[in-house]
Amino acid sequence: MEIDRHITRFVEAVGSGAVEIYNEFSLQHELGVYLRDTLDQCKIQFERNVSHFHLAKSDFEKKEIDIAITSTPTGEPLSAIELKYPRNGQVPESMFSFCKDIAFLEQLVTSGFKSAYFLAVADDPLFYSGNGVGIYGLFRGCKRITGSIRKPTGAKDKEVNIKGSYIATSLSMSPDRRYCLVRVSSKS
Repeated sequence: MEIDRHITRFVEAVGSGAVEIYNEFSLQHELGVYLRDTLDQCKIQFERNVSHFHLAKSDFEKKEIDIAITSTPTGEPLSAIELKYPRNGQVPESMFSFCKDIAFLEQLVTSGFKSAYFLAVADDPLFYSGNGVGIYGLFRGCKRITGSIRKPTGAKDKEVNIKGSYIATSLSMSPDRRYCLVRVSSKS
């Protein structure tokens, strides 16, 4: 099942104006509805707790999956999607949160999900343009997202570990909005 192909088609629908999104909740809702309409034999659920899949909450970076996709006939976990549409600036903090989502998705794949996706949408150019120093480089396409990533602001006392290696390429969704899609799988 190529969820990334469906996500790309959804992004194209947003870019053409066929689907409207304006914040993270609308992104989650509209993508979920789109996936329900296009994926056969799949159940699409929102904010599904990891415990639903018989996983210990304490073992995970986060507790709830933004969009969980399971097989309707078997209940088998197929894919997880984490979404971000930052609207309040705080660029480096948001980018650190992006990394936490990717680490969470890696944990879900290790625990039985076939694949997982991180989708970020941004209409603030600070998320996708400018220098590539520090955490900025991870989401401006010039550095691989891998290894230990330290919280970039404040006490800098937290870090997240990314086991795989990913490139977050910023792509045009519309003239004033960009997105990046990162696929996490057992082969990453």
